Amino acid sequence: MVKNLKIKDAASVILIRNSKSSPSVLMGQRGKNASFMPNKFVFPGGAVEKNDFQVNSFKQLNPKCSARMAYQCNEGLVFALSVAAIRELFEETGIIVGHKKEWTGVVPPEWKPFANLGFVPDASNFKFVFRAITPPGRPRRFDARFLYLDADTLSEETNLDDFSSASNELTHLQWIPIKEVRKFDLPFITEVVFAEVISNLSKNMDIERVPFFQNCDGMSEFSYIS
Repeated sequence: MVKNLKIKDAASVILIRNSKSSPSVLMGQRGKNASFMPNKFVFPGGAVEKNDFQVNSFKQLNPKCSARMAYQCNEGLVFALSVAAIRELFEETGIIVGHKKEWTGVVPPEWKPFANLGFVPDASNFKFVFRAITPPGRPRRFDARFLYLDADTLSEETNLDDFSSASNELTHLQWIPIKEVRKFDLPFITEVVFAEVISNLSKNMDIERVPFFQNCDGMSEFSYIS
């Protein structure tokens, strides 16, 4: 058992297309040699990095989403989490969550490919749907925030089927019909999060409260963020 691991803040994006008719979700498979969740199908996402706190050109979260994410979390981290979600989605899939605008200020190195396309990140359409902390004993631990995004809110220039500029962190990137998601090899927490998303889709994503799953000293606990 791995003890005393630092819990890293992280964000994942649950990107849904055709949400009103035949919804499907974008997922990819982690490598077989990955130290965390090998071979599992997951949502794009990853840990917050230092430069995520330093992005100047940005359209921020809507107030309701921001307030919920601020539970046990300072304003700077809320900002960085939303930035990380957009960065990780772009790196792992090539999909841009942004709007056309000239970048102001210094562009962090990892954001240059994004900025060179003429976009600045835009988190205003995210909805906060779930928070979960990885249980003890795992090779890595994350305090993960799961953010829903409707693909219809993306730029008209976005080709949702073009993954040619994606990194190799996730393979078999694909849009999976939500009715078929459970046929794939999913981590337990991904199954739980996705069940919550499906429930909210039936209510037009009118999210009443956000589940918060914690596991400390072997005791699992669910609470809710209103």
